[in-house]
Amino acid sequence: MSNESTILEFLLLGCSDVREIQLICFAIFLLIYLAAFIGNTLVVTAVIMSSHLHSPMYFFLANLSIMDLGYISVTMLKAMPNSLLNSRLISYSECIAQVFFLFFFISSDFFLLTVMAYDRYIAICDPLHYGVIVNKVACIRMAALTWISGLLYATVHTGATFAIPFCSNIINQFFCEIPQLLKLSCSDLYLLEVVALGFSAFLGLGCFGYIVVSYVEIFKAVFRTPSAQARNKALSTCIPHLMVVSLFLFTGASANLKIVSSSLPGLDSVVAIAYCALPPVMNPVIYSMRNKEIKAVLRKLYARSLNKHIKGKRDGSAL
Repeated sequence: MSNESTILEFLLLGCSDVREIQLICFAIFLLIYLAAFIGNTLVVTAVIMSSHLHSPMYFFLANLSIMDLGYISVTMLKAMPNSLLNSRLISYSECIAQVFFLFFFISSDFFLLTVMAYDRYIAICDPLHYGVIVNKVACIRMAALTWISGLLYATVHTGATFAIPFCSNIINQFFCEIPQLLKLSCSDLYLLEVVALGFSAFLGLGCFGYIVVSYVEIFKAVFRTPSAQARNKALSTCIPHLMVVSLFLFTGASANLKIVSSSLPGLDSVVAIAYCALPPVMNPVIYSMRNKEIKAVLRKLYARSLNKHIKGKRDGSAL
C-alpha cells in the first residue's frame, strides 16, 4: 500500500490465531471489563447517593471513575467482539476514534490526578482556607479544565498520527496503539508524532513534578501534626491517591518505554492490557479498601437494595 488513502481498514493481530486462545482472550477481556464497570459504577453511585460524600475529594473521585470507565471501554468494547467472533478488522475511522478517545481519557485521567494532588495539598497544608479556595465553583472549573485539556491533547496526538501515510494496515496489537501505528509509517512525517510525544513528555513530567512537590509538602505538614489521629486521617486520604498515581505512572511508563522485547510481540499485548486495564480495575478497589466513608456508604446501599429485594419477595408471596 503506497499511502494512507488506500487504507480503508486495519487488521488487529493482538490475539492468537488459535480459536481456543481467542475465546480465552474474550473471557479475560470480559472479566476485566465487568470488574472495572462494577467497581467504578459503585463509586459513582456512592458519591451521588450519599450527601456525606458531596465534597471536593469525592467529586473528583467520581470524575476519575467516569474517566476510567471511558478509558477501558475504548479498547475492551472492540476487543471483546473481535475475539468472540474471530474478527480482526477495524475500519480506518474506528481506528482514528479509538486513538482519539484513548488519549482523551488517559490524559484527562492524569490531569485529574494532578488536580486531586492540589486538592489534598490545600486540605492538609492550608485547611483554614480550604473551603474558600476549593469551593463548588472552583471544583467545577478544575474538573472542566481536565476534560478540556484532555480533549486538546487527544486532538493534537490523533491529528499528528493520522497525518502519516501508512505502508501497511497490519497492527500487531488488539487495539489501535500509536507506537504500533508509527511502525507502519512510510514517510518522515512520523517526526510530527515524535514532536507531539516530546510535548507529552514535557507536560507529563510537569504534572509529575507538581504531584511530587505537593506530596513532599503534604508529608512535611502531616508529620508536624502532634495528633496521631489527625495524622492517620490525613494519610488515609492521601495514600489511596498516591497509590493510584503510582499505578498509573508505572503502567504508562512500561508501555511507553517498551520494556518488553520486540522479539516477543505477545508480551506487548500483556503490557497493553496492564496499562489499559489495571488502573480502571484497581482504582475503585484502592479507594474503597482504604476509605471508610466509601465502604460505609456501599454497605448501606447494599443493605437497602437487599431489604427492597426481600420486601418485594414478601409482597409477591402475600399476593
